[in-house]
Amino acid sequence: MKIKDLLLRKNRVMLRLAPGRGPGRSGRILFYFSIFLISALVLLAIFAPVLVPYDPLKTDPDSQFLKPSAEHWFGADQYGRDIFARLVHATRFDLLISFSVVGVAFGAGSVIGGVAGFAGNLFEDVVMRVVDIMMSFPAFILAMGITAVLGNKISNVILALAVAYTPYFVRLTRGEMLKVRKMEYADAARCIGVKPVRILFYHLLPNTIAPGLVQSALALGWAILDTAGLAFLGLGIQPPTAEWGVMVSEGAKNILGVEWWTWLFPGLVIFLAVFAFNGVADTLRARVMREE
Repeated sequence: MKIKDLLLRKNRVMLRLAPGRGPGRSGRILFYFSIFLISALVLLAIFAPVLVPYDPLKTDPDSQFLKPSAEHWFGADQYGRDIFARLVHATRFDLLISFSVVGVAFGAGSVIGGVAGFAGNLFEDVVMRVVDIMMSFPAFILAMGITAVLGNKISNVILALAVAYTPYFVRLTRGEMLKVRKMEYADAARCIGVKPVRILFYHLLPNTIAPGLVQSALALGWAILDTAGLAFLGLGIQPPTAEWGVMVSEGAKNILGVEWWTWLFPGLVIFLAVFAFNGVADTLRARVMREE
């Protein structure tokens, strides 16, 4: 029973604050500001239909290139579409893509990396060689190649970015698994006859996900930036869909003109979103650690 009690106590996701290693005052301010930005984006995505009075796809020739005003807070684009309405609706779209990408990459990468680190031998060698090959390409370049082959549907963009990010989670989880598989509670589980599959998924894998959570926060920013980048290059989401990268691409045509609002506001929202997720990731990296 003592061994089983040990297993029950250890079989938890071991996250704690590292004493004396947490962020200082500036780090806490960054974290809270980042959480505020993310919360604001999520609320915008949820209540988008209620917050904006205009259809993001409706054109109005009479409103073409209207400057920011009380009627159109962020102005109007070359088709007379309200930029604020498009930005708010694009928030729902981009957050859905980014969370879907990271969810798939984190889930698949954690399982593959955990199994590879636990099994070892030939399976681990094959998985890690495939990971090395995939990581030899920048994630964005790999996603570009996949979308160019499969097409620029939303599902293909999510698949392409998830495939590009998965190797990072595989390598991270595999490294953690190499540590925890030799710990005492893993040996105790083997001694009482626990099946290897249960040892892996119940006792070991939950104790390897802490670094993956930090990586996930960082990858959310990557996903937003790469989704916008693919759309900007014409390989991702296509016009007239309300998406941040599409809006920047359309506004870039006016970057040398006087219609500064067509590209400034979409670019600023992308910057704030990526900044917020990076801020959360940096704070988690400073605070969250494995309990030895």
